[in-house]
Amino acid sequence: MSTGLHRLEAIAKAYAVAAVQADKEGRYEDAIKNYRKAIEVLHKIVALYPTIPLAGLYRKLIREYEERVEQLERLKLPAANASSEEAGGDEDWIVTKKPSITFADIADLYQAKRAIIESIVYPVKRPDLFPLGWPRGILLFGPPGCGKTMLAAAVANEVDGVFMHVDAASIMSKWLGEAEKKVKRLFEKARRIASEGKPAIIFIDEVDALLGVYEHEVGGEIRVRNQFLKEMDGLQDKSSKIHVYVIAATNKPWRLDEPFIRRFQKRIYIPPPDFNARLELFKLYTKGLKLADDVDLRKLAEMTEGYSGSDIKDIVMEAHLRTVRELFEKTGGEGEPRPITMQDFLEALRNRRPSITKDMIKAYEAWYSKFGAV
Repeated sequence: MSTGLHRLEAIAKAYAVAAVQADKEGRYEDAIKNYRKAIEVLHKIVALYPTIPLAGLYRKLIREYEERVEQLERLKLPAANASSEEAGGDEDWIVTKKPSITFADIADLYQAKRAIIESIVYPVKRPDLFPLGWPRGILLFGPPGCGKTMLAAAVANEVDGVFMHVDAASIMSKWLGEAEKKVKRLFEKARRIASEGKPAIIFIDEVDALLGVYEHEVGGEIRVRNQFLKEMDGLQDKSSKIHVYVIAATNKPWRLDEPFIRRFQKRIYIPPPDFNARLELFKLYTKGLKLADDVDLRKLAEMTEGYSGSDIKDIVMEAHLRTVRELFEKTGGEGEPRPITMQDFLEALRNRRPSITKDMIKAYEAWYSKFGAV
């Protein structure tokens, strides 16, 4: 089956490359013809192999190519940014605005914060204290919505570093076959930044979608994973003092194979918030909102076991929205909303079930007992 997938991928790539080249050169009729052929092959891949991990990306490619065909047919527009994409639009990965979040803004997660501080913040500030080197890879795993992305952003803030946010979509290029080159360019860019004196934090969100191992794979996925492992090995040189760090986050750590896992010296479980963390989250998200006297945040924290941090944020937003909705219905938006009551929170809770189950927790704890390394 993988042979068939690989053949179809190669055909789609050939048509896509021909389409892009014709598009750039203004040969729009040829571009349209080749885009349509690429679309046809991608449709075939999705129909024959709907469960492969790249199926979502292929559907996205189909939509993009269809939109481009429509543009060429109706407007005869030149290709936008095609050459810069192929040349390596690595600037897209860089978060130009410094993350505003700090560790103080993240409720609980003390063990994770400490591990990250010891692995990144201390070596950045005093590399002379680490003659044996320091960890360059940190894997954050746990249920969705529990603070993994926030932790990575806070690190970049704490060390005044450059934050490079990567996901599967930004690596698995729409110009098929370019993905492993993008990985290489990403790490080259990070090394240049670090050599100029700024720590570079590469954050890979949902890393399992990019580098996980699946039953059916195509050549592109394997090449990307091998290129990534090669780049990670290049960071492990203990004599190197440049500050390039890779922080990867995943909700599905069991999708990762052991060679990949070993590249991350720190593997940190980010659990769902406990009672104290939930209480801190309610305090954090209601700060600045008007609360009625009957609101009991401790009671709400007790009632939200199994809720993630993002669940709790959504509950607070929904409770607040109830007061805003009422204001518009009664006055058309004039005046100020009334204070949020306990009943508002209870109604929001009634419509929002916890996103984390006990079975999910067992799965994460089992994986942590085998691979955890704080």
